[in-house]
Amino acid sequence: MTSRHLQLYITTESPCSYFDNRLSSNLVPDPELSLNMPIYNQLIQHGFRRSGAHCYRPHCKHCQACIACRLAVNDFVSSRSQRRCLKNNQDLKISSVTAGFSDEYFELYSRYLNSRHTDGSMAYPCETDFKQFLYCDWSDTRFLEFRLNKQLVAVAVIDMLTDGLSAVYSFFEPEMQSRSLGSYCILKQVDYAKELGLTYVYLGYWIENHNKMHYKSNFKPLQLYYDEKWQQRINPKKA
Repeated sequence: MTSRHLQLYITTESPCSYFDNRLSSNLVPDPELSLNMPIYNQLIQHGFRRSGAHCYRPHCKHCQACIACRLAVNDFVSSRSQRRCLKNNQDLKISSVTAGFSDEYFELYSRYLNSRHTDGSMAYPCETDFKQFLYCDWSDTRFLEFRLNKQLVAVAVIDMLTDGLSAVYSFFEPEMQSRSLGSYCILKQVDYAKELGLTYVYLGYWIENHNKMHYKSNFKPLQLYYDEKWQQRINPKKA
């Protein structure tokens, strides 16, 4: 099956997660379609994203602010602050494990969400939220664990693609702000992709001048998907 044979549908409008005064809708594959990794690989290359077992791409009537972005890992050049971040976290041990549930993961996930998203729907998660959001039966998903001695301090959730890694989500110890663990997770995903001989790290959606998305602009050169193709530009259009 190729991407041009996929039937796509537009969801009904709902309140936008990023702008209080806007409505959002998504482009999604046929709900009757059984998703798998080959189809997912095609969708990712056309600007889609995975959340749990569902794939989507923003498709809003009056807004085109959300733009899929990725890094070509061999072109990436770290900044001075990113090199400092790597140095500050060189005492962390990193390991790649199969995605799954554990009390240890869930406790860190809950602490992170309850400190970062107290005003949103993600706060105070239950175990089912964790399982249904981060991985699913058909996804080839790994957890990159980051430990200080034996303490789990961060987890980067990644999907293994044919041409790269998809950075699904990261959660980390909220009391370790000075370590910039969110940036560190991305930096180590770049290293992991290089180690595996992969080309890209897909970073989800970027929104120009949005405080929750600003950090992605720090990873350069950032490739953006618009006009149905990937283009290496930082500011292609105004939101």
